[in-house]
Amino acid sequence: MLGLSLPAFTLVHIAISLIGIAAGFGVLYGFLVSHDSPTWTSAFLLFTVLTSVTGYLFPFEHLLPSHIVGAISLVVLAIAVAALYAFHLAGSWRWIYVVSAVAALYLNTFVLAVQTFIKNPALKELAPTQSEPPFVITQALILIAFVVLGFLAVRRFHPEARGVGSLRTA
Repeated sequence: MLGLSLPAFTLVHIAISLIGIAAGFGVLYGFLVSHDSPTWTSAFLLFTVLTSVTGYLFPFEHLLPSHIVGAISLVVLAIAVAALYAFHLAGSWRWIYVVSAVAALYLNTFVLAVQTFIKNPALKELAPTQSEPPFVITQALILIAFVVLGFLAVRRFHPEARGVGSLRTA
């Protein structure tokens, strides 16, 4: 795995994931206040793609749910990148970009919650099979939060109305 031991590679993957999530929340905040930030956006897109790609470098013997989530994330990210850089958020590409970016952030946050329940002993005890109420309720609340935030982001993010064009020309 890129010349690293499994524990070292795992730490790199986790760091990449957390940077992507943090940058994603910066982008989401920007959507909610109708402000685009090329720095947050490029960091989010880059690190979120890297999260999915590095996930495939872990040793595995068969297809896992994480591989499916990673593939979905890469498709959603490809749509976001195309909407932003190829179609410059013109017309319906604005909301397509927002929805795909929020969906990619949701998928990373979903995986973070799953991994937290797996790795944290107290949470693992509460939901050892990840089908128990604490896990289901947590994931439901995350999903509801992202649906609401995504809806608000689509309604509020109109960078052209503020004369902001930095992302469309990047």
